[in-house]
Amino acid sequence: MTALDLITGVTQAIFVLIFLLVTVRTISHPTPAHIDMSVFFGILAFLVVETRVATYLGVKQPDWYNDTVIVLVIALPYILLRLVDDFARVPTLVKRAAEVGLVAFAVALYATPGSQLQPEMTLAIVAYFVLLSFYSGAGFIDASRRTQGVTQRRMQAISIGTIFFGVEILMSGIGGLLQEPDRTLLTASGQVLGLLAAVAFYLGFAPPAFLRQAWQAPELRAFLARAADLPRLPATFDIVRELEKGAAASTGSSARIAVWDEDIAKLRAWRDPDNETIHFDSGSFVSGRAFELQRLIFTTDPIRDDPANADSYRRAGTGAMIATPISAGGRRLGVLTLYAQRSPIFAASDMELARLLADQAAVILESRALIDHAARVRAQEEANRLKEDFVSAAAHDLKTPLTTVVAQAEFLERKALRDPSSPADLQGLQRIVREGKRLAALVTDLLDAARLEQGRLVSEREPVDLGTLVSELCGRQQTDVHSCAVDVRGAVVGVYDRRRIEQLVENLVENARKYSPDATPVDVTVWQQDGEARIAVRDHGIGIPPTDLPTIFERFSRGSNVDDRRFHGMGLGLYICRGIVEEHGGRIWAESEVGKGSTFHVALPLQEGRRLN
Repeated sequence: MTALDLITGVTQAIFVLIFLLVTVRTISHPTPAHIDMSVFFGILAFLVVETRVATYLGVKQPDWYNDTVIVLVIALPYILLRLVDDFARVPTLVKRAAEVGLVAFAVALYATPGSQLQPEMTLAIVAYFVLLSFYSGAGFIDASRRTQGVTQRRMQAISIGTIFFGVEILMSGIGGLLQEPDRTLLTASGQVLGLLAAVAFYLGFAPPAFLRQAWQAPELRAFLARAADLPRLPATFDIVRELEKGAAASTGSSARIAVWDEDIAKLRAWRDPDNETIHFDSGSFVSGRAFELQRLIFTTDPIRDDPANADSYRRAGTGAMIATPISAGGRRLGVLTLYAQRSPIFAASDMELARLLADQAAVILESRALIDHAARVRAQEEANRLKEDFVSAAAHDLKTPLTTVVAQAEFLERKALRDPSSPADLQGLQRIVREGKRLAALVTDLLDAARLEQGRLVSEREPVDLGTLVSELCGRQQTDVHSCAVDVRGAVVGVYDRRRIEQLVENLVENARKYSPDATPVDVTVWQQDGEARIAVRDHGIGIPPTDLPTIFERFSRGSNVDDRRFHGMGLGLYICRGIVEEHGGRIWAESEVGKGSTFHVALPLQEGRRLN
């Protein structure tokens, strides 16, 4: 056996093997693409077996039989063209021209007596064969550019095999017109190309499992590398979009995931390009049917299989779909749908990959559900804790002035009963008024905190001169214990809710006085900087520990160095201040050093205001 005989034998064995593999696949999944594959490799397998048997038996075939074999050979590039059309549309004119050429050659062969082809006929057949083969190879190359993942790699292998196959036929045709030794050299080169074409076809049409997995590995690895982080993305929408990108990259098709919304008992998906949310019933569309039946559905004609939604499939240009349910532990989570304009050539392997991707999506979505559940539990626990803190703080701070008011009122009542004509106890009445006002202030803080939660703290706005307003407030806040010094650096007017700005400044000044030693001043500065109205309230008090600064404006938050028995309060003052500032579109922050005092800064927008010169 010569080397060329060995090459020929290996080539023929590969073609027969491919035929057996694709035929088994066609029987289990009889799609148009699989049928065309079986016909293409069936012709090649028939030619191999027929040649071997005729040579072994030494049988001389009749002319009509030889003409039929030649017609089958001429039909090979036409079948390749059909395979291209199975994956990417081929212009109708090209298909009709190829069919006319095939029929014309068949008629010419049967009409011509004798078994020897004329050189002109041979060249015409070779030209037809080569032209369609190169066109098909270019079509597969173009299709591979519009796909990705394992599909792209298999399409590239097929395109290479198609071109080699065409070149082999070209060399064989030309070699038949040459004399020795040129004929032998050209024929040998063609046989080598034939072997390469057979190997490329094998890798593209029927790759072994290990190679298919290796081709899938890069995209799957990239997908799985991101999988651990996906459950922690901000929203389910973000997770679904990443899953869709991974599925599309791994299969070389388009992908869509719909998740089951238990609240409304519908499937929810997001439609491109504006991410519009759509809902549909389980059992509706091919995707909904796969979800309802909890099994994979593959259709090469969704318009035929689901006529009720034919218009939707036409608008989307969907010609084939693979829909597989996403479930975990018996829980129905959603459905993964792979879709394309034409039925994929590799539908069987795509179905296996779709199941794998659906399983991975189930793990990710279930992890997200567990994270959301844990977050809800933590939120509930936090709400309960805040409620307990609120009840405790409110009870503690309301009890003190209320106890004083009740005790003082009872004392005055007993005194009046004993001696109705005695003069009024002015100090007792003043104490009742003072504690009553304190009680009213606490209730007001509670009401303001509730309004803040609803975003209704700030109401009607008007032009406010902050310098004048702060000067008036500080004048009213002057006491023998604490002075309030104001430094207004140019009058600044902005459009604000006057009552809430007064409350903001009063809270900050009162806060500064509360935590400062006697006989220390409170300094308030008002100025304009970078298009903002700025207010700074500085004290010389106990200061705020650095670890408390990030949370000092939170509800019920107080400095860890505050003695609750000495400094009464529920921790709502600064929380309300922050709400007032933020509802005005501004910022508030604090700078502090323990034992040396604190400075609270407020920045309010001046876009609607004007500076007075």
